[in-house]
Amino acid sequence: MRALTRPNPEHTYDPQTEIDRLKNYRDALPATNPDSRRIPPPGQPGTVLIATWNIANLGVHKRRGSDLKVIAAVLGWFEIIALQEIADNLDDFVGLIAHLPDHFDWIFNDRAGNDERSAYIFDTRRVSLSPKIGEVVIVDSDRKNITLPGINRNFEGFNRNPYLAGFYVENAQLLLANCHLLYGPQGSSAERLESLERRQLEAYAIARWCDLRRRDRHRWTSNILALGDFNLPRAQPGDPIHDALTKRGLNLPAHTTRIPTNVSNSADYDQIAVTPGLKSRVRDMGVFDFDGAIFADIYNPSAPGYWRSCAKYYISDHRPLWMQLAL
Repeated sequence: MRALTRPNPEHTYDPQTEIDRLKNYRDALPATNPDSRRIPPPGQPGTVLIATWNIANLGVHKRRGSDLKVIAAVLGWFEIIALQEIADNLDDFVGLIAHLPDHFDWIFNDRAGNDERSAYIFDTRRVSLSPKIGEVVIVDSDRKNITLPGINRNFEGFNRNPYLAGFYVENAQLLLANCHLLYGPQGSSAERLESLERRQLEAYAIARWCDLRRRDRHRWTSNILALGDFNLPRAQPGDPIHDALTKRGLNLPAHTTRIPTNVSNSADYDQIAVTPGLKSRVRDMGVFDFDGAIFADIYNPSAPGYWRSCAKYYISDHRPLWMQLAL
């Protein structure tokens, strides 16, 4: 992982002021805005509040205590959170956990491609970890089945194996696959094509695994969600990653906010995909654009470059995506 560029000058702020602004933005219901950013409160019987967030380069460019406190405040709004882009150096991740209430627990895996880890954070008041933990691995003998029309290259396995964890919520069992698909070099047209095709194959591989596993008579549960950073340009038919990811029945529910998941407003990178049996149980879903509220004192609409660099560096260049799922 490469660190983002540190803002110059460094921006200092009062974390509680920013947390209060974020809460006000989260809870506001403007009469003129039907696409509110409101997030349901946790703890509602019969539902669970799930989120995914790529917290850019966590542990590579060192965040301050104030930054970790603000990030932790947002994480605390949800009941199960899948995190991506955690560095091999866990100092900032551990620092982030220290700012969460004591009723949160966490697990993480070992480093993989790009020296990244993934993690889950969960609210133990309603969520308990199952014994089922692992990674999605496509063995050599099965890789010949990971094919897509128009792609001649062989599937070589995931750059970062999706991180599996099963959870109990009330009487339900949920199996989550935490994904961060390959982005790859973009320096030349040949590199961009190779990266795109490898990502398409990764997307199809996780879609196929979810489909086969939910149908298997030995499955632990058929309630499977694949979530995380899919490096998906557009969540719509015709996009090559979208089409590969939905080819075997995974569904990408539309979120009411209808805004991109990256702070640059250019892509739908982050998704929560559900197997067919869960589609009708999605109660609500949205992107929380924290950058709509954060660091208001330095926001200049005619020259937002400095403000945007602060939002990306101190918080993240990705926005959290959340889903309220009926159990």
